[in-house]
Amino acid sequence: MKVVLFNGSPRKKGNTHYCLTIVKEELESEGIECEIMWIGAEKLNGCHSCYKCAESMDQKCIQNDDKMNEYIAKMIAADGIILGSPTYFSDVSTNIKALIERAGFVCKRNGGLLRHKVGAAVVAVRRQGANHVFSTINFFFLIAEMFVVGSTYWNLGMGLEPGDVKHDKEGIDTFKNLGNNFAFLLKKLHS
Repeated sequence: MKVVLFNGSPRKKGNTHYCLTIVKEELESEGIECEIMWIGAEKLNGCHSCYKCAESMDQKCIQNDDKMNEYIAKMIAADGIILGSPTYFSDVSTNIKALIERAGFVCKRNGGLLRHKVGAAVVAVRRQGANHVFSTINFFFLIAEMFVVGSTYWNLGMGLEPGDVKHDKEGIDTFKNLGNNFAFLLKKLHS
């Protein structure tokens, strides 16, 4: 089993990275292969609604920017997908939004390629606004017909400066539990 985790923060080693790493460590301790993709610094456009992916049916987006088709292919190949985003003005980062739009459109228009995969949102927040980020990511999973995993609280870690989330005990416990719940569901689905 393989899980791909996307870090949508422009800070490669910011709080989103630390939150994702906690979940990744739990998954790996359960024998699940993981890969973190840092997409926060890529130049990714949103969907242009050109419908070329529906016409070509080749599981790709026609836009030629950075590595979007590589990310889409990784999502299609994975058993589980975790999207991590910082909270920017009460919403996801630009690159997570672009990934949601384009991967969502390509996968929907090519026969529901994400159906029955496992997904979870991981959110870093300074103080407020994380619930909207959490919802944005989960709405993507739900419309893709994925199974969404939760934890003992919303999957968020609080902190401003990079590494501050390491002091959020409740957030750490939430992410550890999320990793365990994610592994549990993956194992049940693949047994």
